[in-house]
Amino acid sequence: MSYSVGQVAGFAGVTVRTLHHYDDIGLLVPSERSRAGHRRYGDADLDRLQQILFYRELGFPLEEIAALLGDPDADPQAHLRRQHDLLTARIEKLQKMAAAVEHAMEARSMGINLTPEEKFEVFGEHDPDQYEDEVRERWGDTDAYRQSRQRTASYTKEDWKQITDELDALHRRVADLLAAGTPADSAEAMDAAEEHRLFITRAYYDCGHEMHTCLGEMYVADPRFTEMYDRIRPGLAAYLRDAIVANAARHTA
Repeated sequence: MSYSVGQVAGFAGVTVRTLHHYDDIGLLVPSERSRAGHRRYGDADLDRLQQILFYRELGFPLEEIAALLGDPDADPQAHLRRQHDLLTARIEKLQKMAAAVEHAMEARSMGINLTPEEKFEVFGEHDPDQYEDEVRERWGDTDAYRQSRQRTASYTKEDWKQITDELDALHRRVADLLAAGTPADSAEAMDAAEEHRLFITRAYYDCGHEMHTCLGEMYVADPRFTEMYDRIRPGLAAYLRDAIVANAARHTA
C-alpha cells in the first residue's frame, strides 16, 4: 500500500513542500511513482520519515540525519535506542527547566527569592506568603503594595535574614518595655514605635504616621496579628498599638 504526498504530509504533520525538499536532497526519496510521475510513499518510507522527524525534533541538522540514517551498520533497533536515550535526556532537561520556571514564578508572586529550605531557615514556622491572596485583594491596588513588591522582589536569603533578625530584636525591645511596666506613651516606647515605622519604610514601603496608626489598630483588630504578638509577650499587640498611636500624636501635634 502506498500513500500520496498529501496524505503523508497529513499523517506526519509536515508540509508538502517539506517532503519535496527531503526528496530533492535525497533524505527521503519515495519508493514509488504513479504513472503520472507523482510521489508515492510506502510503509518503509513512513518509517524513515518517522526517524527523520525524531532527529529533527531533537535539533539535528538534515546533513547529520542523512549521515545517521545512511550508516549501513546501524539497524532500526539501534536508531530507536539512540532516540529513546536522546528523548529521555531532553525530557529530564525540560523538566528541570520547567521546575526552574515554576520556582521563578513562585518567587515573583511572593516577592521572595528563596528556596523552600531557605524560607524555612529564615522564617521558621511563619509562612511569609500565607496570606498573600488576602493581602493582594485588600491592598493590591495601593502604592504601598506595589512598592513593597518591587523592593522585596530582589531580596536574597541574607537580606531576609537581616530583616527578620532586626524585626525580632525590635519586638523583643518593645516586649521588654512592656514587661518593665514602661507606659506606652513614654519616650522609650514611642521611640521604639518610631523605629518600627522607619523599619517598615526602609524594608517594605513608605509608611507615614497615619498608615502606621492603621497598622497598629490592625494588630489588635485582627486576631492573627494579636496572637502573633502576644506569643512574644501577652498584651504586646495592644501595647505596641498604643505606643504607635502615641508616637503618631507626638509627630503630628
